[in-house]
Amino acid sequence: MQWEVVIGLENHVQLTTESKIFSGSPIKYGADANTQASPVDLALPGVLPVMNKQAVDRAIRFGLAVGATVAPHSVFARKNYFYPDSPKGYQISQFEDPVVIGGALTFGYEKDGQFVTKTVNLTRAHLEEDAGKSLHEDYAGMSGIDLNRAGTPLLEIVSEPEIRSAAEAVAYAKALHSLVMWLGVCDGNMQEGSFRCDVNVSVRPVGQKEFGTRCEIKNLNSFRFIEEAVHVEVRRQIELIEDGGKVVQATRLYDPDRKETREMRSKEDAQDYRYFPDPDLPPLVISPEWIATVKASMPELPAAMRARFISEYALPEYDALVLTQSKAMATYFVAVVDKAGKENAKAAANWLMGDVASTLNREGVDLDDAPVCAAQLAAMLKRIADGTISNKAAKEVFAGMWEAKSNDENLVDTIIDAKGLKQISDTGALEAIVDEVLAANAKSVEQYRAGKEAAINALIGQAMKASKGKANPAQLTELLKAKLAG
Repeated sequence: MQWEVVIGLENHVQLTTESKIFSGSPIKYGADANTQASPVDLALPGVLPVMNKQAVDRAIRFGLAVGATVAPHSVFARKNYFYPDSPKGYQISQFEDPVVIGGALTFGYEKDGQFVTKTVNLTRAHLEEDAGKSLHEDYAGMSGIDLNRAGTPLLEIVSEPEIRSAAEAVAYAKALHSLVMWLGVCDGNMQEGSFRCDVNVSVRPVGQKEFGTRCEIKNLNSFRFIEEAVHVEVRRQIELIEDGGKVVQATRLYDPDRKETREMRSKEDAQDYRYFPDPDLPPLVISPEWIATVKASMPELPAAMRARFISEYALPEYDALVLTQSKAMATYFVAVVDKAGKENAKAAANWLMGDVASTLNREGVDLDDAPVCAAQLAAMLKRIADGTISNKAAKEVFAGMWEAKSNDENLVDTIIDAKGLKQISDTGALEAIVDEVLAANAKSVEQYRAGKEAAINALIGQAMKASKGKANPAQLTELLKAKLAG
């Protein structure tokens, strides 16, 4: 039987506010346990929550970025459950009336050797508070509770179940991660729990309209784990059904060491949480003026920047999409083109997606910390364009700039001179090399003149060898063809 995978994601995005969502407590990762929990976070008797305006600003910003409806009236609700790290015995969240409704996210990824784009619709995004954390490792036979995270502001972003593979799930998560960082609503630090993902997975026979029974894999904090967990869970569900079993709706965790998902608890439905409006918080009212103020403060969005790169710099759609996957990359590209000129935009894109990206990955360095600044890369591109150096020599120049770790904009010329990388573009010098090569390779000359055009490649190779790789390839080829035609 052929199976279709159905995936929906729920991402918990920690918002970049200065304090918690309903109290003035600070948010600092790594602080000593229970040093950032106020009476409000601890749910002591008589305390009342107060809404953090910064959290609402960031929710509005996200809603506008994905083309969603920002609700003029939304309601906070109590999600009732008992767990040791939840001091209230409930979580303040939003249920029937979320702050952001709908929207969509478009992203690109490799599929069957081709680059494709896909749009996934969003169901909603709602504001809520985070819970505390249970500590199991440091206490023999006991667990501790750290309530520093309790009350940390989250925006939970829920997709429609429109994702059909692990690769799509990862591409969607990466695009969402990039967008919330681009907007400045989240720092994106997955190791610290700022961006967490719950993945809902089900399978169904190809052609069946009804969804299969889904299982939710909780708290995946890396893109690699998302991909692995989906593959493992899909395989588990298909094997279970094909062996005559039945998938049971449940919340599961992924064990990356054993490469398996394990059941944590049977999956609750909304009615199990007995949601009801929180009596301590009034409805959240967002005026058109508030939305307009947030909109005016927003940066240029990735989609708009992609369109501008295509129209202004004549970049292919693929290049524009890759360059706008992160704000740092897009900003760096614009800075390079501003210095090198629009005529070098495609070359700048090629270098950023190629040598720059691979070097950053190999060295484990973020682009913001790269030792080669935009002005230096632009200077190198201009030296390629004016024929001073070849593309091959440029790789040596780039490596030299990376090692030098200097902000000197003249570093490119210094390295070119020091390494003797200038191309030979002097016509007289090139003509002497060509004459020498033609005289020494009569057989290749005869083959070319007899109609075997590929024979010129051997002559070009010999000429480049004679010039020690410094001949300008375009000029050399043109001169060879002229001499052979004479």
